[in-house]
Amino acid sequence: MPETPPLVAGSAADHTVWLLLKLGQAVFRLCEDGLGGLGLRARHYSVLQALADNGPTVQLALGARLRIDPATMVSSLDHLERAGYVARSRDPLDRRRCVVAVTEDGRKVLGVANGRLEGLGERALAELTAAERRVLHQLLTGLASGAILPAAFDAVRNRPPTERTATPQP
Repeated sequence: MPETPPLVAGSAADHTVWLLLKLGQAVFRLCEDGLGGLGLRARHYSVLQALADNGPTVQLALGARLRIDPATMVSSLDHLERAGYVARSRDPLDRRRCVVAVTEDGRKVLGVANGRLEGLGERALAELTAAERRVLHQLLTGLASGAILPAAFDAVRNRPPTERTATPQP
């Protein structure tokens, strides 16, 4: 059987951010595949988990917290609502806003999704020891919740599209 080539070949692997990019792409595809059998995509999982963690949330605030643009949030919620996993209602304090809540069916599918993601994590990180997995998780959690990377991401994400394709930096 031929050897599987690495996800990042050659000197591109010298760049930690490039490794993270390629690993992120690989894990994203694996997650989408694992959740697909449940009729979910990664963004649907994010919405369900956020609602389960935080309770009913105003739709616009939910999108902002998850960094999902309004149009994608609407289509994601439409999908989840048709599946019976979320319910939308008018905010009693401001009838112009929608409040989104996870349903009991949504909690059930979320439990299955979390089991699948746990199994995926075990398989994807099988080459690491349990201690290495814990350290990796701590490091990634620190980066995801730190001040620098989220702010840099938001700054790029919130730039007008015409400004995102600026000339390369030296």
